[in-house]
Formats: sequence, structure tokens, C-alpha cells
Amino acid sequence: MKRILASLLLAAAILARAGELSVDAAKPTGPVSPRLYGLMTEEINHSYDGGLYAELVRNRAFLDHPDTPVNWSVVKDGTADAAMSLDRSQPLNEAIPLSLRFDVTKLAQQQRAGFANGGYWGIPVQPNTTYRASFYAKAPDYAGRVTLSIESDDGKTVYASAAVERLSADWQRLEVVLKTGDIAPTAHARYVVCLDRPGTAWFSLVSLFPPTWNDRPNGLRRDIMQMLVDLKPKFLRFPGGNYLEGDRIEDRFPWQKTLGPIENRPGHAGCWGYRSSDGLGLLEFLEWCEDMKAEPVLAVFAGYSLKGDYIKAGPELEPFVQEALDEIEYVIGDANTTWGARRAKDGHPEPFDLHYVEIGNEDFFDKAKTYDGRYAQFHDAIKAKYPHLKLISSMPWAQHNGRKPDAGDWHDYSAAEEFVKKAPTWGADLKRHGPEVFVGEWAAHEDASARPWDEAAKKLPVTPSMKAAIGDAAFMAAMERNGDIVKMHCYAPLLANVNPGGHQWRPDLIGYDALTAYGSPSYYAFQMFSTNLGDELLRVASSDTLVQGCATRDSKTGAIIIKLVNSEATAQTLPIALKNVTGLKSTATVITLSGKPEDTNSISEPKKVAPVTSTLEGVAPSFSYTLPPTSVVILKLQTR
Repeated sequence: MKRILASLLLAAAILARAGELSVDAAKPTGPVSPRLYGLMTEEINHSYDGGLYAELVRNRAFLDHPDTPVNWSVVKDGTADAAMSLDRSQPLNEAIPLSLRFDVTKLAQQQRAGFANGGYWGIPVQPNTTYRASFYAKAPDYAGRVTLSIESDDGKTVYASAAVERLSADWQRLEVVLKTGDIAPTAHARYVVCLDRPGTAWFSLVSLFPPTWNDRPNGLRRDIMQMLVDLKPKFLRFPGGNYLEGDRIEDRFPWQKTLGPIENRPGHAGCWGYRSSDGLGLLEFLEWCEDMKAEPVLAVFAGYSLKGDYIKAGPELEPFVQEALDEIEYVIGDANTTWGARRAKDGHPEPFDLHYVEIGNEDFFDKAKTYDGRYAQFHDAIKAKYPHLKLISSMPWAQHNGRKPDAGDWHDYSAAEEFVKKAPTWGADLKRHGPEVFVGEWAAHEDASARPWDEAAKKLPVTPSMKAAIGDAAFMAAMERNGDIVKMHCYAPLLANVNPGGHQWRPDLIGYDALTAYGSPSYYAFQMFSTNLGDELLRVASSDTLVQGCATRDSKTGAIIIKLVNSEATAQTLPIALKNVTGLKSTATVITLSGKPEDTNSISEPKKVAPVTSTLEGVAPSFSYTLPPTSVVILKLQTR
């Protein structure tokens, strides 16, 4: 009897603590921004090379190290003798000023000698798949065959191969198709280029592509793209981030050099310890947006780099302002403009749908405090030529020499508990008549003692746990409640290669290796929010509750979408009051994401934490719903 009484008292205590959440449908507080929710990207964690960009060969142009062909190794059978080296005397062109020289000095019949590439932690081999291989080569004194193959790491199993019968004495681009059969998927594979007799040949831009999204020839990895499309993003902020600025001014994103054929792209030094091939260039970014049906949010270099170098406002900055104007013209200029014509030549005659341009990135790190002058110079030039564009300041709390930005970029990397604690009142101090709020980078991490930039964070899984997803969901609910001023936001970083050495920052929304990709609990929380969104903001009030939430309505269908977050380790029974609602259906769709705080997803358990959809009966203007411990819940109610 005492045990039953104790259970009843506990249930009553939980119910009393849960209080009530009310949703008033009488008068929406405003429209939902058409740009909720979006994505942010930059080259970090091998997000592009070794990630979304589908190229499988690492260091394909032999430019990653000035003296050594890193990530390449010599392959030779038995008594064969061969060597490889970088050669600056035989450049492919000005953009790629060296080549790989391969010398075979001894090779018996039925033997082979060549060079191999292990890709980005393995070449992914899929069954019944066609791969496109291409390379540049020249060989004045070699009259033999060149064989290209995808094979196991030890060379004992060949999954696919093709041959080129003869090389030219001059540089020539060659293409072959490699087809796999009915085999088991594996990433324990390498890509091998072999000669069949003694001689010398030079190679450059050795490339291998799997099938890509929309079959673009210089395209994106299908599985990762599918995960991004499944988020239904409204915009993509690119090219970053630190990647926009570079460590030094000369390392900034060189958008002009990322245009056209890949053999004309020299690549550049990244800011996270590896070189960028620039295979994913400005046009590929824009096509990426197009393929997701998302709007581009373009960030332009504004004269400041990560190591503290800056360009003073005035004449010295003018070439960089012009560089930004040219970049914008490439994106939206008519085909009769200089850079619009270049875009048309590159294969995209129609302008892209650009509305927002960000000036720089995190310029509050500029200790010389030069951003006010730099922003003003960019602001005046862009507004003079493109008055319809909205400009985003990377220092959201300031006006710059009298210029009022259209939006300010806020960044927030907080611990999950911090987000949960501040979310209920977050936004109360935002100026409703100030610039729009763009939360351009945000993410919850699990523990305040292991911030993303701390050494302790490196010991944690690359992708976040359910605990972090709760913090993310609480913050998303707060931003959605403040949708009258928060017009855009995006989680960061978006992508991470989970292999040792493949990532520099955590947590990250999506993890992958060479073969597979998976979403973190935060990915699914984000997807639940981004794909269940009305167009009208509804007023939500709560009292004496630990549950946080927000609500919108679809004006076309009458659906009311309530998003709830339970950060507690116990179930929470929440009374819900729907005010001024007519024609409410008695059944509702429920989408639930729940798990232990420490639960996370991984390559081996990609959906350990994933949403579950169910049906709720007995919906009425006043009803109760019990949220599981540590959960994110979507209630989709139907009216009319």
C-alpha cells in the first residue's frame, strides 16, 4: 500500500511540476520566415575534399606537398624496379606547375609496376557501380599500356579495371570507365595506375569519381547529399566561415580560381591543416544550392584573415571590394555582364536567386578594430550597385560608421545545459526594430568542460549525443518563438569525416567515412524542426513546466505544429490547452526522438537514436501528453 501511495504521490508531483502549455490560435504573432531552416558549410573536418565533394583520389594534382607525392605509393611485382618523383620541369599548365614522373627501370613479363592512392581513408567500393576515371599523361619514350584498377589494399582482389593502350608524347587527357560486379561493399581498397613495361611517363590530375548527385561530372557524393536534401533547407551559407578568410589574406577563398575546368584550379592552403583542391568551387556551391532547392547566402571576403592580417579601409581595400562586386555579378549578373557571361560560359546562363550577402566572418576577432571602416566601404559599394541585396554584418551588435546592416550574424556554441537554461527567455532583449538576426553558427556540446575548441573535446565522439540534441532543440524552439526577428539560422559545423585525422572540431551534425554516412541525434532533431513548420507563428505560454516548446500553423491546411522538448531524465505529463481552435480533429501525428543522454549514433549504429512516428488519439482543446525522458516531440494537430 505504501509503495502504491508513493507512486501516486510521485505521479502527482510530476504532473504538478509540468504545469501547462497553452497555444493561442486566435491571432498569429507574425509570419514564419521563409528562410527557416538553413545550412552552413565550410572546409573543415574534410567536409569537401574527403567528404561531400565526390572525388575519391587524394592529392590528385600532386600539389599537397612541395617535395613529395604524399598519399601516393609505389606498387611493383616481384623483381620489378620503379620509382616516382615530383617534376617541375614538366608542368601540366600554369595552374598545376608540376607533375608526377614515374620511371620503370626493370619489369619482367606478366609483372606490373605503378603507383597507388588510398583515397580519403579508403577508396569506397560499391557493387554494380560505374566509376569515371580520368588523368593527364605524356610519355615520349613509353609505348606500353596503362592499366587503371580499383583493388583491395593488398592487391589480391581486383574489383574493376580498364586500360589505355598508348600514351602521347604530349600532354593528353584520357578517360576510362571502371565497372564493379556483384561484390560486397568495402572501403579497404586503393586506386592503382600501372605500366606494363620499362619506360618513363608523366602524370597529372589523376581523378576517380563514383556516381554523383544528379550525375554532375564534377559533382557531390550521393548519400551525404540525400541527407542534406532530407533536411529541406531553405538556404546554404557558404563558403564559410574560417574557410572564407584563410589563415592569411593570400589564403582566402579564391573564387575566381575555382571556376572552369578542374585542370585550371590550383587549389589553395586551407586553415585546418590540409590543402583544398577547390574542386568544389563557386559554381559548384551555387549548383549545390540549386540541387537542394535552397537559396544561396554568399559570404564575401572583407579584408581580414584568421592570423590577424587586415587591409585598411580606403584605397588599399578597393581591389577587394571590386573582387566582391565581381563575385556577386557572377552569381546574379545577366549574361551580358562580364562575370555573368563567364557564368554562362561555365554552363549556367540563368542568374541565381541571391538575396543576402555577408560581409566577412567573425570580424570581432580583429584586434585592430578595423571592421567598421571595412564594412562601410563594402556596404556603400554593394548597395550602390545592388540596392535590393540585404547585407549581413559579422558583428551583429554594431552599426558601422553610420551604416545600418540589414542583418547581424550571431554565433553561439554553448553547452546543452546552458541552452536549456537560457532558452525560455532567449530573445527577450533582441531589438525588434533593429537589424534582422541571423544565427549563422550554433551548436550545443555536451559538457561545459569540453568546449569544441578544448583538448578535452577530442576524446569525445565526433558527432553529438542525445544530451546535445536536447540543447539544440531547446535553442531551436527559442529561435522559432522569436521568428519575428530571427530570420535565418544554421547549425555548424555541418559535416565531419569520422576517421582518425579526418576531423578537427566537434560536435558535427553528420558523420561519415569513405563508405557510409549517418546523422547524429542533433541531425534528427534539426530535421524534425526543419521539416515540420507552418507559415504562421502562434503564441505559446507556459507556467510551472520544465517542458519547452513553440508552435506554428500552416495557413493552407490548418495544421497546428507543436514542438516540445523535455530535458529531464523523467517522463513529463504536460497538460496542453488549445485556445481559439475550431474543427480540431481527435487524432494527431506524433514524431518522437528520445534516448538516454549519452546515447549517440555512429558508423556501426547509424540509427541508435532516430525519430519514431505514431498516432495520438483523444486530442481535444484541452488534453495531456506524456513526453518520454530526454525527448524531442512534434505534435501535428489537424483543424478544419
